[in-house]
Amino acid sequence: MLMEQAKWFPIPQRRPATAPERPLTGSPWFAPAPEPDRPDPRQSFFKRRLGPLLAAIVALLAKFKTVLLLLPKLKLLTTAGTMLVSIAAYSFVFGWTFAIGFVVLLLVHEMGHVIALRREGIKASPPMFIPFLGAVISARSLGDNALAEARVGLAGPILGSVGAAACILVWHVTGNDIWRALAFTGFFLNLFNLLPVIPLDGGRAMAAMAPWMWVLGFAALIPLAVIFPNPIMLIIILFAGLETLKRWRLRRTGGSAQRAYYQVRQRDRLLVAAVYLALIALLVVGMDATHLHATFG
Repeated sequence: MLMEQAKWFPIPQRRPATAPERPLTGSPWFAPAPEPDRPDPRQSFFKRRLGPLLAAIVALLAKFKTVLLLLPKLKLLTTAGTMLVSIAAYSFVFGWTFAIGFVVLLLVHEMGHVIALRREGIKASPPMFIPFLGAVISARSLGDNALAEARVGLAGPILGSVGAAACILVWHVTGNDIWRALAFTGFFLNLFNLLPVIPLDGGRAMAAMAPWMWVLGFAALIPLAVIFPNPIMLIIILFAGLETLKRWRLRRTGGSAQRAYYQVRQRDRLLVAAVYLALIALLVVGMDATHLHATFG
């Protein structure tokens, strides 16, 4: 009876109000959900406490690695950035064209030092430009002895003089006097750097020739500061005085290590002197050839 009745008028069957999470295989409805596994309280504590800390450490290491990979590019950006700042500063006084050429001449000079340091097996920093003070590089040393220091010191004016001489060629080709002015300025700056006082390049050369010349070079700066009074000369005198005093104290108290540092063969001493004097003569000739006579009226 019930079977027939069910055939013609099927009785609706209701689904449970709350369906379990997982169906039971072979069951028309759903089986009750199994009880979830209870986490270990100690494991949950470590996950909550140490998980974020480990994630932060991993993120920090990833950033640090990125900085290390970008470090060489950051150094180049420092050089390029200080060059642009110097160009902007010089352009207010000399104009954009001269400012760009002047900064490039400074770069050529400093690259002479960088190349010489690398030949001595010493890593040098990229040049950093300081408006109205020129450019500087840093290195852990200038060589193992005074002869190496002289080579590094003279390399800057040598390459810088080549850069200034190249401006003469451009001047003759173009006829533009701005290249003549750049050549004259380049010759003058390299000649000034050959003053026999540290930290100028001439003082580095004197380390291999006659260190006592540091005192005479420092004395020569004083009348120059009187004749051409400006803040740059005062800064140079300050640094020269401190550096000269430091080197003399090292020579007196350094013992055998300092004596070995300044031991230079007579032949090498004469060679450094010949390069030094020849460079001065060529720079004077270059300044005379590119000097612009001022006209009034």
